[in-house]
Amino acid sequence: MLSATALIPVHAVESVQTAQSNPLAQFDLMPLFQPSVTGSYMAGQQALQDLRTEEAARYFNEAAIANWDNPILVERAFIALAADGQIGQAASTAKHLLELDPKNELAELVVATEALKERRYGAAEKLLGGIGQDSFTGITAGILQGWALIGDNRKDDADAVLDKLGQTGLDDFLVFHRALMAEAAGETDTAIELAGRAFDAEPYVPRIVEVYARILANAGRFDEALAAIAQFEDQGMTHPVISIVKAQILAGQRPGIFASNVQIGAAEMFHGIGVALSRDGSLDLSLVFLRLGLYLDPSADVISLALGQLLDTANQRDAANLIYEAVPATSAMKPTAVVRVAANLDAKGDRAEALRRLSNIIASRPGDLDAISVYGDLLRYDEQYIQSAAAYTKALELTGGEGPADWRFYYVRGIAYERAKEWPKAEADFLKALKLSPDQPAVLNYLGYSWIDQDMNLEPALEMIEKAVAAQPQDGYIVDSLGWAFYKMGRLDEAVTTLEQAVLLLPNDAEINDHLGDAYWKAGRKLEARFQWNVASSVDQEGNVKARVAPKLADGLTEANKTE
Repeated sequence: MLSATALIPVHAVESVQTAQSNPLAQFDLMPLFQPSVTGSYMAGQQALQDLRTEEAARYFNEAAIANWDNPILVERAFIALAADGQIGQAASTAKHLLELDPKNELAELVVATEALKERRYGAAEKLLGGIGQDSFTGITAGILQGWALIGDNRKDDADAVLDKLGQTGLDDFLVFHRALMAEAAGETDTAIELAGRAFDAEPYVPRIVEVYARILANAGRFDEALAAIAQFEDQGMTHPVISIVKAQILAGQRPGIFASNVQIGAAEMFHGIGVALSRDGSLDLSLVFLRLGLYLDPSADVISLALGQLLDTANQRDAANLIYEAVPATSAMKPTAVVRVAANLDAKGDRAEALRRLSNIIASRPGDLDAISVYGDLLRYDEQYIQSAAAYTKALELTGGEGPADWRFYYVRGIAYERAKEWPKAEADFLKALKLSPDQPAVLNYLGYSWIDQDMNLEPALEMIEKAVAAQPQDGYIVDSLGWAFYKMGRLDEAVTTLEQAVLLLPNDAEINDHLGDAYWKAGRKLEARFQWNVASSVDQEGNVKARVAPKLADGLTEANKTE
């Protein structure tokens, strides 16, 4: 729906990141170097980088209070408070920042969001209208201004703001929000046309599918609404909210408009842009936007899950679980939240409890595909391969096993079978995965490497791996597969060059270093071979490679100790 690269290049987060990247560039910060203030500032910086937002807010607040006229400290404090979800206090701090730095766009955005929440649409529009549209914050402010104007019953003015914003090349993104605004303003035909354009461009984005189906069904066009959902589901895709909308339509009910108030519409804007920011790597700013979305629409459990997922990626599992556990039991997103909690328990080292919880979920909800999928994955990680394969089989029974998205279940079941030494079943699953999705690098690599390792189908295997490398040339494991294929086929010069590249990509992988050692030995570079085997032994965490290279270090590469 939203391309982060389309939004962020234009001086995007300059007002936010100047303080992070070079705080001395704009201001005299000599007071910052008081020991207590410096300590709080540095601790806050590290905490915010780690997304430990509660700590970041506390540290930056301490530093800012000690130097209340220092705009850098006040800016960091308000950003950390917003990232922690303390929007009221963040807005108060942002107002003070605007006294020190009247052109701080992010501060204006937060203060305007507070006004929008309180239905002070005129005040919000006035604040937002002063922000230029040539920056990332300005783009966001323009859409928010549009929603403020909708709240003020000024739809024509909102259209004018978005028309101007569309001249920056964002018209494809804006069409979705235009559709929401049109429906909120009662312009049903316009809303259908705009939502249809958004759907044609992105037919597999759940939120767009939901909104398009809602608008159609609200207009009594139930068959078209169901057809849009069917197009989504035919790809093997599901979403809890879409399932609810579908059930309402099948029952002849009109599901109601998505943005039933301005706050919900603006919250969805923060949701979409927040997700895009996280994909771009701007995690702290993404967190701020998702928090602003929840502030405007506290019942938006889809935003809660996006927020939790962002914290998951930063290994803030406890904080993420607090968010998941707060999702109401009546929410369509609760089953997904419960599965996420179990996955986090596993990530924290309590796999037994994670498996127990997932088993209970599946027992009570045998059609919960997400729970079954994660359960299969955790069983596979736990080396319970046959049980894992059985879970994936159950998943395929639920999906029908013939949709394009089903390649993933055949692939992971194939891995489970291969690890369980049931190669014929594994091979059949890999081939089925490729039939459903022929260009998947992971499957091409796994099947190709397996064939090479068994000295079978060498030419087709090489072609598969070369195709996988072309798709993901920076993946060290896939490059290693290609090097190993060359080695197995006696193409030593190519094997050495390719395996050297794989080691550069993954220098601490024991298996790859072992492969390069074997290639060096075969190529007559015995001193380098022993060095590489020593590296393999020293970085091996599990001991398997260490045991394998020990006889090579003692006797060199022989027929008895060669890597299979």
